[in-house]
Amino acid sequence: MEGYGSRRINKNENAIICSTKVHESRLRATTKQAAMNLYHAGLFPDTIAMQLDISREEVDSIIKDAIAEDEKKRKSIKQASDTSSIGMFYLDAVVNIENIIKSAQLAMWKSLKGEMEFNISNEDTQSVLEKMAESKATFVILYIDIVGSTKLSMTLPVDRLAAIIRGFTHEMSLVVSAYGGHVLKYLGDAILAFFVVPDKSNPYMPCTNAMHCARSMVRAVKEGFNVILNQEGYPELEVRIGIDVGENVVVQYGWDVQSLVIDDRQINTKKAHQDILGYTISMASKITGLAQPNQIVIGQYVYDVLDERQKGLFELLPLPPEVWSYVGSKTGNLYSLYASALQ
Repeated sequence: MEGYGSRRINKNENAIICSTKVHESRLRATTKQAAMNLYHAGLFPDTIAMQLDISREEVDSIIKDAIAEDEKKRKSIKQASDTSSIGMFYLDAVVNIENIIKSAQLAMWKSLKGEMEFNISNEDTQSVLEKMAESKATFVILYIDIVGSTKLSMTLPVDRLAAIIRGFTHEMSLVVSAYGGHVLKYLGDAILAFFVVPDKSNPYMPCTNAMHCARSMVRAVKEGFNVILNQEGYPELEVRIGIDVGENVVVQYGWDVQSLVIDDRQINTKKAHQDILGYTISMASKITGLAQPNQIVIGQYVYDVLDERQKGLFELLPLPPEVWSYVGSKTGNLYSLYASALQ
């Protein structure tokens, strides 16, 4: 009996030790996250150390580790590298479409089960735009939205609809990143993304990457999301995508304010919010509205820079004047649109 009692005490002690270690681990994780939030908000390490009541050395270590982790992620296929040169690389050759499809299936399944968190940040997007603030820049604009979302909202319970949209936007954002693009904003069931054109005289690579991004999006919907939705008894999704290229203006559009509560103290930080304004944004939206389900429509300026094999994926989209009468800014003639084959 004495031996059994002794073992029980040891087990209790081990349980206490394990519980303490778990608590300490969670506390460290919370501190690290708070430190990085303050660092990204523009606070200096000395100030962060004072706010969190930790040493300057610990703050430096946290920042150093986070930067190293970010560097590893940047080498991953699914993360865009330096945006000043990413448009110069042909990314379809390295992006694994099968992995995209598998990821889409898993994300939709987890979202429907309530087990997926939406953890996409726009911090990278804002960092890119900050470098171009109050100036003109050339972007490829990609607009994607779900066909018949109004009908879905009328037939599905709110929580089910939210789960589907969450899974959709999460995975589509990852696809955009994989092809070197950035999500500018979410518009309900739609996503507005952009690809930087480093050399406006040669937009071939960004246009090509955006086009392949769109094709991968359609496959992710058909072979990824819809496989799971069918299994779970939900209606299939269909999307339409529009792509155009042109010069836009990057402007500061208000502030992003973040409130952090640390040691019962509220700390408010703010960063300038950048946005893109321009004719290309409007054109991409209008082009998307002319696409059929699971179809990609591109503007003439995108089509013109593609190679012959890529052009073969699209056909001229005949439209009556009452539907489409926009002229090209470079030619003054009717701005032609080209559509992918229906799938």
